[in-house]
Amino acid sequence: MDTSFTLLLAKDPQPSLLLDASASVLASNPALQALLGPWPQRDVEHWLPSNYRALVRACLEQGRAINEVEAPVAGQILLWTFIPDDAAQQVLARCRDATLERQGERDASQARRLYRLITENTTDLISRHTPDGSFIDASPAAFRLLGYWPEELRGVQVQSLFHPQDRQQSLLQASQALEQDGYQTMTCRVRHRDGRYLWFEIASRAIRETYTGAVVEIVSVSRDISVRIEAQENRRRLAEVVEANTDLVLFSDRDGRLSYLNRSARRTLGLQGVEPLPGLHALLDPQLQQRLHSEGWQRAEQHGVWQAEARLIPHQGGAAFPVSLVLLAHRATGGERYYSLVARDMTERELRESQQRRHQDELAHSARLITLGELASGIAHEINQPLAAVVNYASASQRYLQAVERDPQAAQRVAQGLQRINEQATHAAEVIKRLRAFLRKEPRRLQALAIADVVAEAVRLCDWEASRDQVSIEQRVDEGLPPVYADRVLLEQVLLNLLRNAIDANRDQHDGQASRILLSAELAAGWLTIRVSDQGPGVAAERLDGIFTPFNTSKPDGLGLGLSMSRSIVEGFGGTLQAQPGEAGGLILCCRLAPVANSGE
Repeated sequence: MDTSFTLLLAKDPQPSLLLDASASVLASNPALQALLGPWPQRDVEHWLPSNYRALVRACLEQGRAINEVEAPVAGQILLWTFIPDDAAQQVLARCRDATLERQGERDASQARRLYRLITENTTDLISRHTPDGSFIDASPAAFRLLGYWPEELRGVQVQSLFHPQDRQQSLLQASQALEQDGYQTMTCRVRHRDGRYLWFEIASRAIRETYTGAVVEIVSVSRDISVRIEAQENRRRLAEVVEANTDLVLFSDRDGRLSYLNRSARRTLGLQGVEPLPGLHALLDPQLQQRLHSEGWQRAEQHGVWQAEARLIPHQGGAAFPVSLVLLAHRATGGERYYSLVARDMTERELRESQQRRHQDELAHSARLITLGELASGIAHEINQPLAAVVNYASASQRYLQAVERDPQAAQRVAQGLQRINEQATHAAEVIKRLRAFLRKEPRRLQALAIADVVAEAVRLCDWEASRDQVSIEQRVDEGLPPVYADRVLLEQVLLNLLRNAIDANRDQHDGQASRILLSAELAAGWLTIRVSDQGPGVAAERLDGIFTPFNTSKPDGLGLGLSMSRSIVEGFGGTLQAQPGEAGGLILCCRLAPVANSGE
């Protein structure tokens, strides 16, 4: 081994060792020993590249150095350089620790691959621009978002894609922000290739020259937020509608804590400027509070909506007012429940309904007067009969009084005559009482009525007219029928209208001949159903519903209000009045009323 070469090896600051032609270690310097610790020659293969023998041989044979061959050793990466000494047939092997360098290169390479993978697959558009806004490059998302391939955008001015209204202001703000802060985010409309504009959120960062600080490039990340902007716009419009709505809108939780009231609710409930808001229970009447807790919240959660007619109480006093209340249950994205109440002030409707009822009662009263006028002959006949009997009994009693002294039984016959007079006078008084009750002008009074009594009274009122026209009225009223809630006089008027309509129909079809009307009452499908079936000419199917139209009549002297008014009265009781053709001809008028047992359903 050359002594001078050994001295140079010892003074080499880089870890080195000397190998002979067979790749055996001749010597190592202190720098290598300091790097690797005491040098175990028998383990030389552990520290050198696995093919170091071939490298030594190739180095000597080719007469050239072989540079930086990697050898991973115990978590380290050593780079070996083999330098041949042709004369001595030896090779100087020098190494350096490149662990951090190579790891950094690998990390950088992996980061570049990851960045490229993200860039090529992200749904956002990643782009590079010159300081004046021209595209340098763009990620493949450009085609999905804008309809352009990346190579088509190169050299295109980004401002040419902006909406005209956004172009000047957005670019000026972006330029100033990038120059001052190096970062800027803006929201603007960008034109798609097909001509439509999409809302984009664009975040840009300026890349500066190291020494001068001048902006040399701009990197942008653009995201399509059209759906979000549209949702925000819809929410804004909805909020404006809710705020401007004349109905009262309240947001609440299950415990009745109010979080929002629209303008109408604050004004109507006297809560303008009131903070904090009172609890919902303070605005509800006790009955509604009970219904809300017993069924309202649960029904709303199950079906999404619950409705009720109720009254709201203004804050700090004031008269309660009627509302039609709708409770809506909503579910947030996270599954949380929240509720809104929409209340429509029904004060005006209640007033209109009250006025309508008064007008209907006035009209019904007028109709009763007309009806009794048309029944005057029958009424006179029903009153004349007991009056004639009273006259006869009075005359007979006078004769018996003159013969009291001669006839011992005359006094008894006078007493019998006075009893008959009392009976007939009572009968006449009952007739007049019924007529007065039928004619009375009072607010309607709903009460539980036995339908058999109402039917019998209506039949009595038109009995003389039916007898005159040879019409018999057959009654089939089931026993044990439940009562109905109605006004007695108005219900009698309805049945009287139906019966007189049937009598007229029978007279037109069977003039001078006997005919029959069937009046039945039964409980069917949860309704108390009253049917009046005649033997008249009937009504064509397409005209059935038209007979309830006001002023629609086939009678030359009729007003056409009887059936129309009857339907309105029945519907006011919560029932229905319909017409249907009879199986054997004629017409059936069917009145359905809710029995008392089902009135609360």
